[in-house]
Amino acid sequence: MKATIIRLWNEECGAVVSAEIMLAATILVLGVIVGLKSVRDSVVTELADVGQAFANINQSYCYSGTTGHAASSGGGHFQDQTDFCDNGSDSGSQSKCVNVAAWSGGEGQ
Repeated sequence: MKATIIRLWNEECGAVVSAEIMLAATILVLGVIVGLKSVRDSVVTELADVGQAFANINQSYCYSGTTGHAASSGGGHFQDQTDFCDNGSDSGSQSKCVNVAAWSGGEGQ
């Protein structure tokens, strides 16, 4: 029993291996953080595109009345009202009230 304890006390082979494992784990974690940041930016950009698509929907419609054998319809009309984010130019490249910006992390924000 005493020989086993002395042998375990003098064994130093595991120190190098655990240091290498910690270095590899640290590099892996840093890579995952950078990857998740890229995924976050891509998701925010796609959600901004979806919001832009909804903002560009033309809500006005019109249909004329129809008359059949036993029924008739008077027709309908709707005109799209200007929203608070509409600015009058429909270039398609402007994001109406959707601002995608990186957070700087400074104080007062």
